Amino acid sequence: MPRVNRTFVLSLLIVSGSLFLLFQLYYYRKYVSKPGPQILSRTGHLTASDVQWQTVKTFLALAQHFRLPVFLVDTAALMLLSQDALRQRDWQGGGLHCRFLCTSRPVTSFALHANLWKYEPGFLLAAEEKGFELLELKGEDPRLASLDTLSGEEIPLHFLFRLHGYIIQVVFLYERSGNYLWHGALRLKSNMDRSFAPFKLLDYGHHAGAYDRPDLVLTVLDGLDVRVPRNISRFLSEQRHARFLECRYHDARNFLQLYPDDMSPAAVDFRRNAKSLLHLAAQTLAHLNIPFWLSSGTCLGWFRQCSVISYSHDVDVGIFIIDFRSDIIAAFRDAGLSLKHKFGKVEDSLELSFLSEDIKLDIFFFYEDGDIVWNGGTQAKSGRKFKYVFPRFSLCWTEFLELKVRIPCETLDYVMANYGTSWSVPVRAWDWKSSPSNVQENGVWPPSEWADLVQVY
Repeated sequence: MPRVNRTFVLSLLIVSGSLFLLFQLYYYRKYVSKPGPQILSRTGHLTASDVQWQTVKTFLALAQHFRLPVFLVDTAALMLLSQDALRQRDWQGGGLHCRFLCTSRPVTSFALHANLWKYEPGFLLAAEEKGFELLELKGEDPRLASLDTLSGEEIPLHFLFRLHGYIIQVVFLYERSGNYLWHGALRLKSNMDRSFAPFKLLDYGHHAGAYDRPDLVLTVLDGLDVRVPRNISRFLSEQRHARFLECRYHDARNFLQLYPDDMSPAAVDFRRNAKSLLHLAAQTLAHLNIPFWLSSGTCLGWFRQCSVISYSHDVDVGIFIIDFRSDIIAAFRDAGLSLKHKFGKVEDSLELSFLSEDIKLDIFFFYEDGDIVWNGGTQAKSGRKFKYVFPRFSLCWTEFLELKVRIPCETLDYVMANYGTSWSVPVRAWDWKSSPSNVQENGVWPPSEWADLVQVY
């Protein structure tokens, strides 16, 4: 057996050791030294969190390369962030594990201001080269819809990117004339793959939504640069109550063909003044942090004809009594409105009416009672009380007179409760004590209390 050359063996060991050291250096630089989750678990296998983090990382790198400033709107991740902020922890997480972006859900949601998106084939091609599959959801542009044009061109509403079984949802947010952001509902067409994503788990797309414009901040989450809403709690609250209903332009146009709108100078002036009054009321109540919705004739006008009923001569809004604030009268006076009447009390049938030039702003306070809600009415000359009963309802957003404003989501039920099955037929001779379908007698205020409960100015 030939003698082993010691120099050869020593050289071989040196080369092998050097290669091993180079491998260790490569592994450390590529995996260990980077912030964020480790690519391999202790067992040497990819975990679900590893794959989800890598998917998000790949997507964010693409978005950054193509200058698409997406921001995180994923409710599960933002909830973790909000809770973590309360505990005053470091959002960056020290690069030890994926604390925020790796949730138990196979979806991570981002949003993008649509005005920053230009159809960029390079971005989509690069995403495909990275292994992403894309499902693009489009819909009609509601900003182009009106009583004259019932449909607009199609615009992108949602992008769904799929990689390794994980979904990145991109929600397109569009500027609306009421100075708010809107996203459309996600609706699959007949030829689309219904197994592409777990659609029921998506945070966005079950219905259209409306949001105030969030202030964004760039931070580091799990080692990745991510934009998030500065006020996370507020954004999450908005997301829970963001459902948006579009005006029914098609039905409104049919109505106006049967009953043309009054275009007299007086009617035109009223519609203009009513718009100004509604904007002023919304601004005043927003300063008080009091939510309200369109009620009575104003709600009917939105639902039936996407406009103000010119012969109504007032603007009607509803407020739940639990949102009442004692400084509401002073706030409207400071806004330039005069108090016309105050009926009832906080515990029973409160109603306020303010005057702006020749237009009234009627504020009806609603009381919850089991399966119903109701608001009260008072006849000044007799002290008679009335109750208007509605089925329970939730609140949605809409756009009315270039204003983002709430309306009952169950609008038809709400309108029918007030105006009956013939709500679609205009009625000019309206008696608030007997004409509403839901009016009930509710007793009489004691004359000894009229000074406090029946105030007319």
